[in-house]
Order: sequence, then structure tokens, then C-alpha cells
Amino acid sequence: MSPPLIAPAAAAAAPAAAASSAALGLPPVQPLAAAVLAALPPHRLSLVVPLYNEEESVGPLVTRVHEALAKYPCPWELLLVDDGSSDATVERIEQAQREHGGHVRAVRLVRNFKQTAAMQAGMDRARGDVIVTLDGDLQNDPADIPRMVARLFDENLDLVAGWRKNRQDPTLLRKIPSWIANRLIARITGVRLHDYGCSLKVFRASRLRKIRLYGDMHRFIPAWMATVTTPRRIAEEVVAHHPRRAGVSKYGISRTFVVVLDLLAVYFFLRFRSKPGHFFGLIGLALGGVGATILAYLAAVKILFDESIGTRPLLFAGFFMCIAALQMLSTGVLAELLTRIYHSDTNPSYVAEDPAPLADGDGWQPPAPPA
Repeated sequence: MSPPLIAPAAAAAAPAAAASSAALGLPPVQPLAAAVLAALPPHRLSLVVPLYNEEESVGPLVTRVHEALAKYPCPWELLLVDDGSSDATVERIEQAQREHGGHVRAVRLVRNFKQTAAMQAGMDRARGDVIVTLDGDLQNDPADIPRMVARLFDENLDLVAGWRKNRQDPTLLRKIPSWIANRLIARITGVRLHDYGCSLKVFRASRLRKIRLYGDMHRFIPAWMATVTTPRRIAEEVVAHHPRRAGVSKYGISRTFVVVLDLLAVYFFLRFRSKPGHFFGLIGLALGGVGATILAYLAAVKILFDESIGTRPLLFAGFFMCIAALQMLSTGVLAELLTRIYHSDTNPSYVAEDPAPLADGDGWQPPAPPA
């Protein structure tokens, strides 16, 4: 007998959960062709969803995931990472576990460590060969996941990133800053994507586990992936994007400035991680050239015209500004290096309450029976 799609306890709760999904106005799931699903090689799929104060979205999200993967031919699990929520998100996650079964797993962070740390916590506990990340606000649509996984295998890719081509967000506060940031990131990192900010991404787990996320670096995952694979194995897929119908957005215009600061760190690690001496050398040559020019000019004034230079503002301003600039740049880069060392496997960027470990065969939603 084929295994049931969801746990028996979910049978009575499924209609109510489905009604909640419909109440949010989500379109019906359009399944992939059976031939496409049947062509997928054997693998295990892990979905990682960071959640922060999303109590209204948890139930519809879990229902939507089950609708999208109802005919998925391989085992899968759903990891819901509570990022220190102050509302009833934890209770909603526990309810989803009771309704749907053990393949819905909870990861609880002891406080709010922000989205990047929550993603890393989920990735660390994901056991699949393919790892999917998506937001918990239902703006990303789980219905796109099977198609993206199929492309990952068909084209032998390591990352398929979502592209919110028809983005349902305010133009002035979200779309325009995102448009500028995406082009700036693409130019600096060399990874040409239209939409770096889309959380819906599908990864080959063996590659994803070679990088570590910290700070707010979840926006630059494709750039970090380019350090462990070739950009030719990174692609993007147009995905659906729905307007937020529940909860409150956690982002504002101030995120643009944070992106610019993080981009400086990304640029350094992509260009100079293995040769930081070149980075410091270029700065030293530039500052040394300016300083030498100033000192040569002042020396000529002193020698040729016998004028006093000891009290000239140019001498003090040029000398101290060059030293201050060099110190600030050096301190910033060294701080980034120390941060990378600190956030290693022995010092993760989060603290979580770990449940009892699962056996390798436990905690998976069994594959759907053949059509």
C-alpha cells in the first residue's frame, strides 16, 4: 500500500487549513506535468522558511506547501524557523506539526537573530540533497518549487534563484531601491541576476553547505555561491509574487543603506579574500602618492622660497587625513575577517533550542504514489 500523503491526524484539519489558504486569495496550484515529475532523479527535498511574527501566515503557508508538493515523487521535509517571534507564531507552528505530521519540523531561536541567522539555522538542520528557501509571508509561492527543482537537475545547476518579474510591492519604497541595488550588486559581484532579493531559491545542498551566512548576507547568497561554483551553474527562474495579505513587512527604505555597507564586504571577499595584500597595497600606493605629492610641494616651497611650512593647514590636513583613512579602511576589513572567523561551525550566528535528533529515515513526508 502506498504511504499516505499527510499524516492521518491532518485529515480533519486539512479542509479548514485549505479554507485559510483560499481566504488569502491565493490562486490554485498548477501542477507540473507528470512526465516532468517522473523524470526527477531520486533525492530528498528540504524546505527552509524563516518566520518572525507571522502568526497569520503559518497555517496557510503550510497548507500551500502541501498543495504544491501533493504529487512530488520524492521525500520532503518542511523546516519552520521561528526567529524569536513575540506573537503566536510558535503556537501556530506547533499546531501545523500536529495537523500535518513529523515532516513539519520546528526550529526555535531563543531570540530574534534576524533573517540571515534564521536561514542558516534551518540550513544547518536540513537533511535534504536539495534545499529550498522561501519567505513565510506567502508572497513567495511554493507552487513554483517543483518547476525550479526540475530545472536544477535538468541543467545540472547548483542554484536556481527566483525572479519576481511582476513584483507586488510599493514602487517607490521597495521596487525602485531594489532595482538599483540589484544592478549595483550584479555589476560588483559579476553574477548577473535580475532579482537578488527574492528569498525563493533552490540549492544543491552539497554546494550550499560550503558557505556560511552571517550578518545580513542572505541577500548575497548567489555571490557567495559563486565562490564555490562557477557562475554558469547559477540561473534564475521567473516566479509568482503575491501581495502581502497578512502581517506586517519587516523591511523599509533603510534596508538600502545596509545593503550598500554589506556590498563593500562582499566585494572585498570576492576580490581579495585570498590576496588581501593587494587590497591594502592599492590603498597604500594611492595614499602614498597623494602624500608624497603634498610633501614634495611643501619641500619645494621650503627649499626654493624659504617659506615656513610648519604651521600650514595643508601639512596637518594631508598627513592626518591620510593616516585616518588608512586606519579606518584597515580596521573595517580586519573586522570583517575576524567576523568570518568567529562565525565558524563552532561559533554560529544564532542560538537555537534543539529538539531530539531524528533517525535518518524519520521526519520525511513520503513521496506521492505514482499516478
